[in-house]
Amino acid sequence: MTVNDRLQTTNPRMYACGDICSPYQFTHAADFMARIVIRNALFKGRPKVSSLIIPWATFTSPETAHDGLYEKEAQDKGIEVDTYTQELSKVDRAILDGETDGFVRVHVRKGTDDIIGATVVAARAGDMISELTLAMKGKLGLKTIGAAIHPYPTQADAIRKTGDLYSRTRLTPFVKMLMGKWLSWTR
Repeated sequence: MTVNDRLQTTNPRMYACGDICSPYQFTHAADFMARIVIRNALFKGRPKVSSLIIPWATFTSPETAHDGLYEKEAQDKGIEVDTYTQELSKVDRAILDGETDGFVRVHVRKGTDDIIGATVVAARAGDMISELTLAMKGKLGLKTIGAAIHPYPTQADAIRKTGDLYSRTRLTPFVKMLMGKWLSWTR
């Protein structure tokens, strides 16, 4: 069935949501689409389905979860990206649990920390992706994730570590030189 961005059918007084009109065949996607229909149909709202950030998870071993754009999709849309990948083999909890297969990969708009897509491959990727979805929805950048204290040791610490990877890129040779001069002056 064809609907517009407000989930109206070709008859503007009729709406549709869920599997019948969405490429996302997920219960959680249908739930949030139904919320849009209710607000638009009953309360003359203006929410759009295109504003949804819909995570998905595949419950394999390890699990795979994703939201937002993949790098290729971003490039096809003319969006340049920087990508940060944290291997689980370098995350203490994953090592302790013997679950080192996997990674957290975050794509940001080039030169910024604005998250446009994320993929998690991990034993509990379906649980872990929610933090990245929330960051995307709340427009919290990768820098903010890196600055948030995460319990240690957890596999979700891999997400925080992607924030650290981003922060390290901000330390340019010029900034390092200034920091060196500052530290030698203040000692």
